[in-house]
Amino acid sequence: MKVAVIGSGGREHAICVSLKQSKKVKKIYCIPGNAGTNLIAENIEINIDNFEEIKDFSLENKIDLIIVGPEKPLVNGIVDYLKDFNIKTFGPNKIASKLEGSKIFTKNLCKKYKIPTAKFGVFKSLDESIKFLNDCTFPLVVKADGLAAGKGVYICEEKTQARVAIDEIFAGKFGRADKILIEEFLKGEEMSFFIISDGKTFKTFGTAQDHKRVFEGDKGKNTGGMGAYSPSMLESSSLNKKILDRIIKPTLKGLTELKTNFCGFLYAGLMIVNDEPFLIEYNVRMGDPECQTILPKLKTDFFDIIYACANQKLNSINFNWSEKKSLCIVLCSKGYPDNYQNNIIIKDLNKINLEKNEFIFHAGTKSFEEKIYSNGGRVLNFVVISEEFKKSRDNAIKLINKINWSNGFYRKDIGFKVIN
Repeated sequence: MKVAVIGSGGREHAICVSLKQSKKVKKIYCIPGNAGTNLIAENIEINIDNFEEIKDFSLENKIDLIIVGPEKPLVNGIVDYLKDFNIKTFGPNKIASKLEGSKIFTKNLCKKYKIPTAKFGVFKSLDESIKFLNDCTFPLVVKADGLAAGKGVYICEEKTQARVAIDEIFAGKFGRADKILIEEFLKGEEMSFFIISDGKTFKTFGTAQDHKRVFEGDKGKNTGGMGAYSPSMLESSSLNKKILDRIIKPTLKGLTELKTNFCGFLYAGLMIVNDEPFLIEYNVRMGDPECQTILPKLKTDFFDIIYACANQKLNSINFNWSEKKSLCIVLCSKGYPDNYQNNIIIKDLNKINLEKNEFIFHAGTKSFEEKIYSNGGRVLNFVVISEEFKKSRDNAIKLINKINWSNGFYRKDIGFKVIN
């Protein structure tokens, strides 16, 4: 089988690594890929927004399956577009992708199907939003409605911060804004909960805890994710049942009543308050860096799972997982998530000899004349699986210290809530 993976981050590198392990996969393409995917797949320089070029390439090269990694092409309808040309594609369609593409769409779905979530209000103008702040208690959360690469969420401790957030969103920091969301702040523990669905049935696909804030101790600005560990410390059979019954199943039912279904990964970002789950937001793809943390624990052939999903035969696959602890640390460019420099050489990466259950996934990298350079804010992901989270973290840090790159920084406390 020939498989094409769309995307260029750590998530896509992890997907390619998992596909490479399948005997059924003869050729992997990554569109456009990075320096890491280039080692195990053929990188194809096509812009992921250019659906026509992706279609032409897929037909010319007789691609058997396309896996869409990032959210933007999904929200913009790439699955619907490729389906018209009978190109088998794994991922949700445009309507289902609104779960991530519009936070307001998801909030209204929660309201209709009584899915537990934070209380919220939708505001259409700057003046209306600011007026509402006069009657609010703090902290509260201000959100851009559309895609914002994980950065369109402001946790505001007082009115001045909320005013800045509202000003920035309506000024177009995350694209054109006709509406914004203001919601109550829920105090609890975050949890990332994943399912995979073929449109008829679904199965759970692991849990994790992400670390969004840029600095140690969960301080500073929100990022795309500074690291993660899996499984979540909160995971239990009773909590999982609540999540499935109160959040996942009503969501899928709601999509069915909209005359659509969900095929792909669905990632529920949750807040657990006194052992009760509340939906914070949905993502319609694997998380990043959660994907890099979860996929290496999968023992079942990953291609078999995805191909079964694309053919609505997920029920025929049994999942087998490692019971060990996985932890990922993201190495970033200095200055991230604000301004940072690209094109800085990363030395000694190829000299690292990885042990079993150690992984380095490339995110923002590119290669030129057999050298590797930084090409993004989040650059490399170091993942270790072991019997305990502390050992995983210690060994991930040892791997980071083996490379020679003075322009990088990382959080040394990933997993601090589960490591004593």
